[in-house]
Amino acid sequence: MFADANALASAAPRNRAASRRLALLAAPLLALVLLTGFGWGTLQFARDVRRLPPPVVAAADGVVALTGGPDRIAGATALLAGGKAGRMLISGVNERTTRTELARENPRFAALVECCVDIGYAAENTQGNAVETARWSRRNGLRSLIVVTADFHMPRALAELRGALPEARLFAYPIRTPRLQPGQWWRDGEAMRLVAVEYAKYLRTLTRNALAPRQAGAASAPARG
Repeated sequence: MFADANALASAAPRNRAASRRLALLAAPLLALVLLTGFGWGTLQFARDVRRLPPPVVAAADGVVALTGGPDRIAGATALLAGGKAGRMLISGVNERTTRTELARENPRFAALVECCVDIGYAAENTQGNAVETARWSRRNGLRSLIVVTADFHMPRALAELRGALPEARLFAYPIRTPRLQPGQWWRDGEAMRLVAVEYAKYLRTLTRNALAPRQAGAASAPARG
């Protein structure tokens, strides 16, 4: 009996050492698998972004421009001026930016601001854009929206908006990103970084919506990040 106990006691350290060696061997392999999967997913994500259909021209109740570039606001105001939407929201505007400045940068904006354009200052990120847009849409009784943002940002923007505003019909109006259009865009380090970071954020959004779908649109506008 004592011999068996001694054998077991001496075997325990060996087993622990073997487990540690196995873990040390498995960790790099797991990291390689995850990195390879993320890299492949990033390339597929970029392919899907580059294959987004041409911007929608169907009419909707409203149009929302998610700030991040002047082309987004210009595209949304063109839709508003063309009668494609009855009301417009610019979401995520810097609190120091005035209507006068926006009008100067977007000539069409000046003529429409009094009747049909609202400016949202609360949102600081895409989730905040979705919350701000949902509140604005419900307040104005809008049931369909044209979403204007950059092409690489569109999948995440739509995912956030569907979580915050599931009852609305959404139409994508992607603004093309020139550096993502060339056939060998992946040779551009900045373009690759842009896509990889956006893909990671998109996965985070999908995960959050899957884990807490009912709470996706219930939170207040989140902090920057």
